[in-house]
Amino acid sequence: MAAQIHELDDNTFAEEILRGSGPAVVDFWAPWCGPCRQVAPMIERLAEEYEGQVKVAKVNVDDAASVPGQYGIMSIPTIMLFKDGEPMETMVGVPNEEELKEKLNELL
Repeated sequence: MAAQIHELDDNTFAEEILRGSGPAVVDFWAPWCGPCRQVAPMIERLAEEYEGQVKVAKVNVDDAASVPGQYGIMSIPTIMLFKDGEPMETMVGVPNEEELKEKLNELL
């Protein structure tokens, strides 16, 4: 069974991420974005590897207008790391998976 990846939008983002506790990874993406498709398997691996320790979520920027605007997201993919609802790190483009894991481990 695949680990849970939360699909969030403007209505669910605050509840799941901003009011959440502990670390969270949020992937801002869109279905038409080629590099976003490269990031998707990495996000799935992170969800499995960090299951129970890190909340993993995706925000489709086509479906959520206000959340990407709130965080100044101009290009996708953008991956943001949160801890206890606070943005800690932003990575634009396709990240290096090891670097992403290092940053996540720092939040644990």
